[in-house]
Amino acid sequence: MADKSRTPMRRKERKEKESAEMTKDVKKAKNEGEMEVDSGELPSAEVTVTNGSVANGENGDLQVEPMELPPFEIIAGDRIDPFVFKFQFKNVEYSSGRNKTFLCYLVDKGNSSDGLLRGYLEDEHTCAHAEEAFFIQCLPNYDPALKYTVTWYVSSSPCSACAAKVAEVLKARKNVKLSIFAARLFEWEEAEIQAGLRALHAAGCKLRVMKPLDFSYTWETFVENEEQPLNLWEDCKENYEYYQEKLADILQ
Repeated sequence: MADKSRTPMRRKERKEKESAEMTKDVKKAKNEGEMEVDSGELPSAEVTVTNGSVANGENGDLQVEPMELPPFEIIAGDRIDPFVFKFQFKNVEYSSGRNKTFLCYLVDKGNSSDGLLRGYLEDEHTCAHAEEAFFIQCLPNYDPALKYTVTWYVSSSPCSACAAKVAEVLKARKNVKLSIFAARLFEWEEAEIQAGLRALHAAGCKLRVMKPLDFSYTWETFVENEEQPLNLWEDCKENYEYYQEKLADILQ
């Protein structure tokens, strides 16, 4: 592991800064969220999905045992609210208040006539997580004859449970190539998290921390930006370098 003295800001100062920012941003998000609900302009829609354990069927295909989930646990949409994006995807070291996962996805099915699939998932961390729900909700009609190229831009890297399940999927579905670009590393100091990231890497998943250009691309592709450019925060590049160094240490 690299020397922790290279952290972008001293931990105490960073934590105080993030705590104050979180308090301010959460209050603003709550007020704006109430306004959006009242006007009926929420970009996402209520969905009910099925989820369950992963296993291999008799013919080697991936089988999912369905389990009914309550509504509102996984939210699907086309574009993210700009304020929510700036808060949830900010690559800070301390992620206080950022207790959801936002997963923006692109799916290329090769020679399929479906074209490029694009959208995002948001989870509430009450049961199913966005990474696990993606394969059920976004690829419900998986075809082993097609070649899938899947790209995720996520607000934070997967937890250990999700990493293990996604690794299982990639091992069972050799025709699915997945790249994950994460704004932040989730609890990267934990041994089980590191093991999960290594399992993903071993299963063929491309893992990388989001660069400043990735944030701008995600803003243009997945956010209701009203054709306004993204003004990156001051320490975006510095924080990217910090997280990328940690990820390289974990995967080496």
